[in-house]
Amino acid sequence: MADRFGSDLIDARTTGDGPVVAPSPPRPEGGARRGGAATATSPPRPEGGARRGGAATALEPVIAGLLGPSPAVRFVFWDGTGCGPAEAPGAVRVVSPGAIRRLLWAPGQLGLGRAYVAGELDFEGDLSALLERLRDAAPPDLRFGWRVVPAIVRAAVRLGAVGPPPAPPPEEHRPRGRRHSRRRDDRSISHHYDVERRFYQIVLGPAMTYSCARFVDEEATLVEAQEAKHELICRKLGLHERPGARLLDVGCGWGSLAMHAATRHDARVVGITISAEQATAATDRVRAAGLDDRVEIRLQDYRALAGETFDAIASVGMFEHVGSERIAQYFATLHGLLAPRGRLLNHAISSVGGSKLGKRSFMARYIFPDGEMLDVGEVVLAMERAGFEVRDVEALREHYARTLRAWLANLEAHWGRAVALAGEGRARVWRLYLAASAVGFEHGGLGIHQVLGTRADDHGRSGMPPTRRAWN
Repeated sequence: MADRFGSDLIDARTTGDGPVVAPSPPRPEGGARRGGAATATSPPRPEGGARRGGAATALEPVIAGLLGPSPAVRFVFWDGTGCGPAEAPGAVRVVSPGAIRRLLWAPGQLGLGRAYVAGELDFEGDLSALLERLRDAAPPDLRFGWRVVPAIVRAAVRLGAVGPPPAPPPEEHRPRGRRHSRRRDDRSISHHYDVERRFYQIVLGPAMTYSCARFVDEEATLVEAQEAKHELICRKLGLHERPGARLLDVGCGWGSLAMHAATRHDARVVGITISAEQATAATDRVRAAGLDDRVEIRLQDYRALAGETFDAIASVGMFEHVGSERIAQYFATLHGLLAPRGRLLNHAISSVGGSKLGKRSFMARYIFPDGEMLDVGEVVLAMERAGFEVRDVEALREHYARTLRAWLANLEAHWGRAVALAGEGRARVWRLYLAASAVGFEHGGLGIHQVLGTRADDHGRSGMPPTRRAWN
């Protein structure tokens, strides 16, 4: 989710003081992985840097076409040759000629992403620093253009990489059916969320919260920052003013916000998700915490909600899956569920001008199929058209960059266990996604906003406090 290279991986324009990114995680012994083309074990770098000639000479025109004649990143190839500055913060390691074949059949970010997930391309050193350098050098959207494709063809012929298109890694997902239909949304959500819960426990840590945290001070841990975010949401919704209020948590994840609201503010919470794995895990957590009498988790689509009334509604990290063509329906549905003087908080990633993830982007194929980031101005307008009075907008961009770096540090610190639980390919997907997203939020390519709206009663009373004093 970075502007330039990071967003190119995700095709967003369309998806701070955290831990330093660790060196590239170790690959399984022998260098091979399931799916994709077979890969060779990474060659040792010759002392004093890689030698020239061989693959480096064949591929230099491709690199120059993409990054210019003097790339700020070092490249090391399977035959021990290399190019680029020795003082670079790390290196792009092209482990196998299979990476060139992938570029031949999918020039641009999709081919590069497939090569990385398949283990044919790797990063050595500080991944975030490498992505920043590539972001500065690469053309927008990593679209090579016809002037570079011939160079790829010549390099592939010279290196013996010509052949039939390699099968995409099994972690890739291409949604079918009508965009944002219930069936297609179910499959897309399942692709990302219905994963072994212990993998998410590694990445997210004990908080088990998959949304932007709020770091109230420099020393705050991720757990403390997620709790601060949950409490901010509860206070914006006024739960601290009315114990026993009925809260709807749309896209409830693993139940962390619901449990916080029930424990801290005695809220009666209904959490909904369309991920079967999340619903099961959240229900288990609620039961283990002894909150069954206050929290109900449902496997349910928001479009199936009807005939209920809530005092407050939270939509956190869910709105990106709704789609621009359905935002009117989304907010109209939530407005109809809200009691007079009730409040809605919508917490979502935003993009200036709004955009959909490109069909051939890394993010669309591997992370969030059909994902969309709307302009925060469009969100405000859509809420107002649905009948909400918008009372507050808050940006948390820098907080998300720090959150993503903390998740990345968790993944890399427990790399071996993450691979054992989810497979090397999925672990690679997450490593690239988290690093690129952190760079994107740091550089302003993407934003994230909380928008608070109220449903006034028939006399125009909103129920809002006169100031924000109680929120902090």
